[in-house]
Amino acid sequence: MEILTEQGFAATGIDTVLKRIQVPKGSFYHYFDSKEAFGQQVLERYAAYFARKLDRWLLDQDEAPLQRLRNFVEDAKAGMARHQFRRGCLVGNLGQEVVVLPDSFRWQLEQVLLDWQQRLVRCLNEAVEAGEIAPGTDCNALAAYFWIGWEGAVLRARLVQGIHPLDVFIQGFLTGIER
Repeated sequence: MEILTEQGFAATGIDTVLKRIQVPKGSFYHYFDSKEAFGQQVLERYAAYFARKLDRWLLDQDEAPLQRLRNFVEDAKAGMARHQFRRGCLVGNLGQEVVVLPDSFRWQLEQVLLDWQQRLVRCLNEAVEAGEIAPGTDCNALAAYFWIGWEGAVLRARLVQGIHPLDVFIQGFLTGIER
């Protein structure tokens, strides 16, 4: 996962991965039929890891709903800085490579993003109930908007090697929805 979040899938050869984790090539092909199968499994693991992270932040009942979102962003900023902005979001990275990836990735990536979107919808619905967002707000559309913009902000943060794009995005997002 580390290598793929830094280098991308297309640019990473299996030999590079095997060398890093010190596994013989024969063992790799015992578990995976192809690089594609390996990549799909890594994506599945990453999606599960990130879903747990989202749940930890977005479902924290000790915080107001929009503060939960702010806390998620602060955690993401700290993580990116800790890794010197070399790692981004595996889903975002693969999404940028989708034209050179096997078609099977397209559907899998969209399903992951839709899952994350639904996790945020729950938090945003709670923000409506708490009076932080106007009643009648389309939380599904808002969550889709968030993830589209967030992935762009993560890309830009990697580009400039700083948190400013993440701050700009979350401030703009929250300004647009808070009552």
